[in-house]
Parts: sequence; structure tokens; C-alpha cells
Amino acid sequence: MAKTCPITNKTSQVGGRYSNRVRATQFNPSGNVRRKVNMTKRRIFVPELNKHVTVSLSTKAIKTINKNGAYKTLKDAGLV
Repeated sequence: MAKTCPITNKTSQVGGRYSNRVRATQFNPSGNVRRKVNMTKRRIFVPELNKHVTVSLSTKAIKTINKNGAYKTLKDAGLV
């Protein structure tokens, strides 16, 4: 199964590499590359439940948890 962040729904994307040799032409011999999500496994304390929850999140989701609170964010994602 592909890695997906449960909060932000971020997944991997396919993009082209950039070649300086053919900078201004359409032909790009570098090919495609899969850009993966920056996923990290985190153990987050939820004060409302008084317990720790271990989830695999993107770094953008960690910033969202810091901004909106752990319980509200994880509840909206269906993780708590």
C-alpha cells in the first residue's frame, strides 16, 4: 500500500528531473522520478484521553497538530 498521511492525505507524486544540458528544449533525457512524502512515526500525547497515540504522519501534519491541537486534529482524521 502506498504511504499516505491520514491527516493531510498527502501521497507520492511523479515528476520530471531537470537537466541543465537541455535547459530550453522539450526533450529531457533525465526521465521521471517519484517524489515521496516526508513521513515520520510520532508518539503524540493526547491530554483529553490521557494517553499516547503512535501514528505515521507527514511533517506538514505535525505542524497542523501543533497549531490546532492533538485531539481535534486526530479526531477529524478518525485516528482517535
